[in-house]
Amino acid sequence: MTERRGPSIRELLDRGDRSFSFEFFPPKDEAGEEQLWQAISALEPFEPSFVSVTYGAGGGTRDKTIGITGRIAQETSMTPVAHLTCVGHTRAELEAILDAYAEQGIQHVMALRGDPEEGPRSEWVPTEGGLTYALELVELARSRGDFRIGVAAFPEGHPSAASRDADADVLVAKARAGAEFAVTQMFFRADDYFDLVERVRSRGVTIPILPGIMPILNLGAVRRQGELIGTDVPENVVRRIAAHEGDTAAMRAEGIALAAELCETLLDGGAPGLHFYTLNRSKATLEIFHALNVTV
Repeated sequence: MTERRGPSIRELLDRGDRSFSFEFFPPKDEAGEEQLWQAISALEPFEPSFVSVTYGAGGGTRDKTIGITGRIAQETSMTPVAHLTCVGHTRAELEAILDAYAEQGIQHVMALRGDPEEGPRSEWVPTEGGLTYALELVELARSRGDFRIGVAAFPEGHPSAASRDADADVLVAKARAGAEFAVTQMFFRADDYFDLVERVRSRGVTIPILPGIMPILNLGAVRRQGELIGTDVPENVVRRIAAHEGDTAAMRAEGIALAAELCETLLDGGAPGLHFYTLNRSKATLEIFHALNVTV
């Protein structure tokens, strides 16, 4: 299949234009697939810098990830980024997946170590014959084809990192190995993001770092997610959301307001753009755009 070549994400970010991007996951059934494509259609007019498609733990959604990412590449105007993780794969299998992405016309990959199937806080055990670190996956993708590579970043430090400085060293190493941009996991304090950027810049690395945004629409769910991935939900955020407990609409509105405030602070502070974890829905992202006066 002929690859549709365009400017890379790094080239788009280096132009200095404000970037918006969206993340989706492979749906489990036909209803979920319909919801996904409705979200993609609703967000495409905003001309995102890219959209990414996640990859299930242990490679459980590999074929769906390849198929959806390829369809985005061929049927929409958007630049797709396909996730790839080390979990559950040998090096040879990872090479085959990269080849499949190339055949689908996919230029960009998100190279991630990935979480154990038991969850992010479970002990990491490499697959026999596989890779241990995201850095190795970056190196493999660079050697396998003409891929443009994104990686993960952690404003509060990866749960397994010895310190925030050690975590910044890992991101710097991935950039020096060929990663062209980074996307952070969700977070709620702008200072954590700016601190990460400063740590990386102080090491002489200019990789663009896009902040990952997930609005709080359900306080319990976000708390559970935060515990899993090591993201702290600040008490002032909890208080503002909890003040509307029992009123679903008011709680949602407060969550959107909080996300919009964070986005505004990030953009005003020099973030190159915003990356939205959509959960395959467009409504919350569109509501944040409305609050930020972002229009088509």
